[in-house]
Amino acid sequence: MKKRIAILGSTGSIGTQTLEVVRENPDHFEVEVLTANNNIDLLIKQTKEFKPNTVVIADESKYDDLVHALEKLPVKVYAGNEAISQIVEMDTIDIVLTAMVGYSGLLPTINAIKSGKTIALANKETLVVAGEMIQKLAFHHKVSIYPVDSEHSAIFQCLVGEGQNAIEKIMLTASGGPFRGKNLQFLKSATKENALKHPNWEMGAKITIDSATMMNKGLEAIEAKWLFGLNPNQIEVVVHPQSIVHSAVMFEDGSIKAQMGLPNMKLPILYALSFPDRVKTEFPRFSFWDYPELTFEKPDLKSFRNLALAFEAMDKCGNMPCILNAANEIAVDAFLKDKIGFCEMTDIIEQSMQKIAYIKHPELDDLINTDKETREYSKTLIK
Repeated sequence: MKKRIAILGSTGSIGTQTLEVVRENPDHFEVEVLTANNNIDLLIKQTKEFKPNTVVIADESKYDDLVHALEKLPVKVYAGNEAISQIVEMDTIDIVLTAMVGYSGLLPTINAIKSGKTIALANKETLVVAGEMIQKLAFHHKVSIYPVDSEHSAIFQCLVGEGQNAIEKIMLTASGGPFRGKNLQFLKSATKENALKHPNWEMGAKITIDSATMMNKGLEAIEAKWLFGLNPNQIEVVVHPQSIVHSAVMFEDGSIKAQMGLPNMKLPILYALSFPDRVKTEFPRFSFWDYPELTFEKPDLKSFRNLALAFEAMDKCGNMPCILNAANEIAVDAFLKDKIGFCEMTDIIEQSMQKIAYIKHPELDDLINTDKETREYSKTLIK
């Protein structure tokens, strides 16, 4: 039977690539729900092609236009963030792919888990902000969470069939982004245009900036901690500029398994949606002859302090990763709007981590308040 998918964030980079996967595999998947933040034109186009049961636009001001555009189709139309959180409870959904950007994906993911839906997780911030809570909920409701990020998908694939074999450590690979090898002096004058030019991956603006600062790898490390039940000292970041080895696992006997392939986000998306099966594809194939050299480097934590801050937040745990994430979202938005420089993003994050009250064992309300307080404080640091 076809798997019925709800795609939260269908107009973003992961969402549009997920729809490409659905288009290429019509015998395996069908779209049940599409949601978008405010890109109404693309949402309308997607709805007309894939004819989901329901669509939701977060921006309530665009509701009437969306209803009018889709009035000839048998599609239910809703608006608002609360509607996105509620729509995942539909009985006709088999798997929820969460591709919303940042903190906004948390509450819909929580609701989906409580409704017993399988989760294909492309929103790393959900586990960064509330990893312990999410894992407890998933265990209680017997829900599987399949990672979509290429690095976490790689680790997941390496662990299939390993049962209870103990992990010694994982190695998260990082391309190094557009500024690999650059020193702090260079980064102080780095421009938005250059930061958005990732050498290997096509991604949305926010995640591309996170890659340039290496915050993305820090968030991925925190996500990995919760996905795979690891301690921070079991997580190693390795800069691998070719992006062929997507990540690796070292087991306690010293052997290493790595997952490799050409950079292509559709592969981990497809694997998350089709697990435990592998679906035949026509994706370009990797050849060792095209890559006679694969290189690996240590990350530069002095120049790219965001990665060090992320590990500090992971070590402290509690609401500290929530503070890190909220401050980063505000800082990245300010950088993209040319309000601050590249290195000022790190300053805002570090000052927020020092200023906002630390809570060792936060409840959901604590995390919601922490996120709000951090955002308000971070904005005061933007001159």
